[in-house]
Amino acid sequence: MGEVIGFPRPAARPTQATKAPPLWREAVGQVLRDERHERGRTLADVAGEAGVSTQYLSEVERGRKEPSSEVLEAVGGALRLELVDLTARVTHRLATDRAPGPVCLAA
Repeated sequence: MGEVIGFPRPAARPTQATKAPPLWREAVGQVLRDERHERGRTLADVAGEAGVSTQYLSEVERGRKEPSSEVLEAVGGALRLELVDLTARVTHRLATDRAPGPVCLAA
């Protein structure tokens, strides 16, 4: 049938070549996980010191939860990583993983 007037066909899913850049929460999670692994710390150890549940920290690291600034401060503190350094690393990751050209994400 083709297109319905006023409703274009959905765009194709991004391929490997046109992969969308990571979301903020995904980049934060990866930076926290990388830092935790570099320090040889367990998920339970860092979560306990930060005062969050292991399950919650796991979801943050996987980019499934959007952590508050308080949680970022607590987890960063448990990893001896100041908030300003954490945000700088996340910004760097987002800048280097950026796809060329404009990207539009629907909410």
